[in-house]
Amino acid sequence: MIRSIPTPSISAFSLGPLTVHFYALCIILGIAIAIWLGDRRYRQAGGGRNIVADVAIVAVPFGIIGGRLYHLITSPDAYFGAHGRPLNAFKIWEGGLGIWGAVALGTLAAWIYHERLRGKGREGLLSFSSFADALAPGLLLAQAIGRFGNWFNGELFGRPTKLPWGLEIPVALRPQGYESFATFHPTFLYESIWCVLVAILLMKLERTFKPGQSFLFYIAAYCVGRFFIESLRIDTAHAFLGLRVNEWVSLAIVLWATLQFRRTGRGASSAPSDESGTL
Repeated sequence: MIRSIPTPSISAFSLGPLTVHFYALCIILGIAIAIWLGDRRYRQAGGGRNIVADVAIVAVPFGIIGGRLYHLITSPDAYFGAHGRPLNAFKIWEGGLGIWGAVALGTLAAWIYHERLRGKGREGLLSFSSFADALAPGLLLAQAIGRFGNWFNGELFGRPTKLPWGLEIPVALRPQGYESFATFHPTFLYESIWCVLVAILLMKLERTFKPGQSFLFYIAAYCVGRFFIESLRIDTAHAFLGLRVNEWVSLAIVLWATLQFRRTGRGASSAPSDESGTL
């Protein structure tokens, strides 16, 4: 009988002179699946082969940079506070990638490069809205896999719980004031499951969507789940009016994405399908 989920005893292994971190492997695996599925869906929509992979070469690095910048901006104390270590800002293998920063900067980079390919006359290009829609389910699966990196690092768990799926956290990793509690809500698992469910739901509903709506649905639905999952977390975070900053960000993005979803649905019928498109 399962009484709890253990935290892995190791988060990395040596491969010759290299140290391989499971957090990094989870991120890489997630990216690979997102590119594979996105390319398959893009071609099924009528797009050319390898366009998704070519855009990803630019978008992925910028997404990682954006995710790290968001984390540093919203959680600066560990790096730039009184006892912070600025050089740790570069240690992304230890965790700390904000999804909103990753999506925002990664999407911007993807759009710029996608339009650059259009300017060069690349064959097989669909609208950028169709490109983003093709990627949406894969991005959700990438996030689902990437969250297991937090499990290996023993981080970003929730409040104490005695539920049978509670996450065992070693004493050394428990926050101050929670040393006497052994098991906590596995928020990494909650978010992973939520992402998979949203991906499945999206692929069932997208036939009724207009171009651009699948990506907006992904953004809005993910943030709904993230809002409630974020409320369980006990790691140090800045708060405003009783809510963590990430909860406010989730609410704001849900509102924006929902409004854009409705606007896109009303206006897409009159827009030419071969234009670059907007989100």
